[in-house]
Amino acid sequence: MQSVTIAISSTAAPKGLPIHKVALPGTRALTIMVAFDAGSRAEHPEENGIAHFLEHLVFKGGEKYPHYRDVNGTAERMGGVLNAFTSQDLVAFHITVRAERAPEALDLLTDFVGRPQIDADELDKERGVVIQEIQRADDQPSSVASDLIDRAAFGDHPLGRTILGPEEHLRTFTRDQVVAFRDRQWSPQRGGAYIVGNLDHLPDDAALGELFDRFPSPGKPASNLSFPAMTARTLVEERDTNQSHLRLIYQPQIDPTSQRERAALRLYGSILGGSMSSRLFDELREQRGLCYSVWGFEHVHADGAQLALGAGLESGKAVEAYTRMREIVNELRADGPTADELELARAYASGRHILATESSGAVARLAASQTIVFGEEIDPDRVIELLDSITLDEVKDIAARIPDEAAVACVGPHQVDEFAWSA
Repeated sequence: MQSVTIAISSTAAPKGLPIHKVALPGTRALTIMVAFDAGSRAEHPEENGIAHFLEHLVFKGGEKYPHYRDVNGTAERMGGVLNAFTSQDLVAFHITVRAERAPEALDLLTDFVGRPQIDADELDKERGVVIQEIQRADDQPSSVASDLIDRAAFGDHPLGRTILGPEEHLRTFTRDQVVAFRDRQWSPQRGGAYIVGNLDHLPDDAALGELFDRFPSPGKPASNLSFPAMTARTLVEERDTNQSHLRLIYQPQIDPTSQRERAALRLYGSILGGSMSSRLFDELREQRGLCYSVWGFEHVHADGAQLALGAGLESGKAVEAYTRMREIVNELRADGPTADELELARAYASGRHILATESSGAVARLAASQTIVFGEEIDPDRVIELLDSITLDEVKDIAARIPDEAAVACVGPHQVDEFAWSA
């Protein structure tokens, strides 16, 4: 499959923050993103929720744009889309604008993200907002199920905790704690700036370096706790409803530093539950009518991998669906996918990736993952090359390395013993 060549260059700000420029042909948009290895995996137990809380507080203003109205109004006057995200691995802040507004967008983002005030009064107001976000998640059974499966699989490890954190933490976080977390984790050695899209209106490298030197420059933080061996626990939160939300996590035995194994796992995930032609969707929804929603996907960290399955369905059908989901994983382990399934998954995954590279924001996010999480060079085209070259035997090998053990979680009118499993 032919791909469009993407021009990539990298420099560094004087304090060391890497600056990556990725030119996408044929676009009038520009995304500027700054990301750090400062997601929930980096939190100590008493800090759980602080990475996400800090993400919120940063938007309250910096030195040049000292108020949230200055931040929001400036972005909107540019016609820009300003946002951020906190994951288990990363925290990232980004703005997408038309390319001509590049100097203003760079000035804005590097000011309020690089030099946030983290005002104590705003901290007290924002903690109430985040507590409402936590309470809203607790009211959504699908969200509760997603948190429950992480706890079932990883227990007290940071991967087993929620990204939002518990409400009691949000009530007690101090400004000093928040600043200390930022000063520890927002290191140029574990972060990067990504400028993606139409680069015709960027300042020169010296000016870019000056702007990105607004970020603090602490030393390299300690490594996160290593990826844990998964436990095969079953957790149920009983709710008197007629709908259930079912989740499973397997731990694929792959080498996360191998690009080929990651690509093969991605194709396996698509075959299992990543599309409407997948085995889970075709059989559980289309053939059996067991659920309105069913899916499976892979998530690879720097040091381990997860294979997550989920379904939303009528409670009376939950056990049958659960049993069949596990059987399908076992069937793929024993026999592997067919050649036709692989070619369909390859076309689907490659097509989705190519469509994503039309978005400057999606490319920036991919670039942050490649450099910060995996310590690799930015190369969106390499993903296509890998997906096109993975063989059926490689995907069968991945399928054979999905263990029988799985963590299980369900929210609905059930008991733990309903999800007993014997291969």
